[in-house]
Amino acid sequence: MKLSRILLVSAAALALSMSGAQAKELKKLGLAVANLQANFFNQIKQAVEAEAKTRGIEVVTVDAKGDGPTQVNQIQDLLTQDIDALIYIPAGAAAATVPVKLARNAGVPVINIDRNADGAPGDTFLATDSVASANAVCKHILDKAGGKGNMVIIHGQKGTTPEVDRSKGCMEALKAYPDVKIVAEQWSNLWSQDEGFQIMQNMLQANPDVSIVFAQADGLALGAAQAIKVAKPTQTIVVGGFDGDTAALEALKNGVFDVTATQQTQKMGRDAVDMAAKIVGGEKVPAVQLSEATLTTKDNVDGFIANHP
Repeated sequence: MKLSRILLVSAAALALSMSGAQAKELKKLGLAVANLQANFFNQIKQAVEAEAKTRGIEVVTVDAKGDGPTQVNQIQDLLTQDIDALIYIPAGAAAATVPVKLARNAGVPVINIDRNADGAPGDTFLATDSVASANAVCKHILDKAGGKGNMVIIHGQKGTTPEVDRSKGCMEALKAYPDVKIVAEQWSNLWSQDEGFQIMQNMLQANPDVSIVFAQADGLALGAAQAIKVAKPTQTIVVGGFDGDTAALEALKNGVFDVTATQQTQKMGRDAVDMAAKIVGGEKVPAVQLSEATLTTKDNVDGFIANHP
C-alpha cells in the first residue's frame, strides 16, 4: 500500500513537472503582413506592435508588398530568428499554405488574421464575418438605388478569404432584388485606390448607365468614386465599400461615397497577440474567431473617426 502511494505521488509530480516544462512564455513574435501600403494592414500592424510592447514581447515585422513568393521567403527567414509564434496575413491565395506548413515543421504556432490558408489553416483564425457584413453593405446600396438598376462589382484579390466571403455575402443579398442586373465584374490585385479608379473608368466606358457599385475594399471604393467624379455621369451612382479605413471614413463623412463596413482592426491586432501568448503557453483556443463589422454611413461615421475599434 505504501509503495502504491509513493508511486502515485511520484507520477503526479512527474506530470506536473512535464506540464511546467511544456508551458512556454511568448518572448518573440514574427508578424508577416500582406501589404503595408494598405491602411487596413497598417492598423493591424500598429495594434500588434502596441499590444506586444505592453507585454514586453519583441516583434519582427516583414511586408510582402502583395507578393506571395516574397512572403514565403520572408517567413523562411523569420523562422530562423527563434520566433515563438507567427502572426500571418497571407499576401495571396496561391502560396498561402506554404508558410503555415513551414511554421508547423518548425514547431511554431500560426495565428492567421483576415485571410486563412485553404487546406492549411493556422492554429487560430481571426477575421471579420465578411459574409454577413458584405450582405449588409449590398442591401444598403441596393435599397438606396431604389431596388433596381445596373450594378458592377470591383472584387478584391481573387481567391483570398475576404474576396470569396464578400462576394458570397453580396450575392446572397442580391437574391431579394430581381430588378438589379450585374453588368460587369473585375478583380483587383492589391485592393488599391489606383486599381479602383482604372477599373471603374473601364466599367463606365463599357456600361455608362451603371447606378450601383460594390467595391470590396475602401481603397477600391475611393478609386471608383474618383472615376465617377471625373466621368460626370447624369445619373446618381451609389457606391459601397468595405473596411473602415481611416481616410475612407473621412471621405464617407464628406459624401465621397455612401457606405462601408468598419472592421475592428485594432481589436484583431490585440487579440492576435493574446492568442499567440495563449497558444505558446499551452492553452487551447478556438480554431475560428469572427468579429462583427459595423455598417457605417454619414449618420454614424463620426464615432469611428474619433475612436477606431
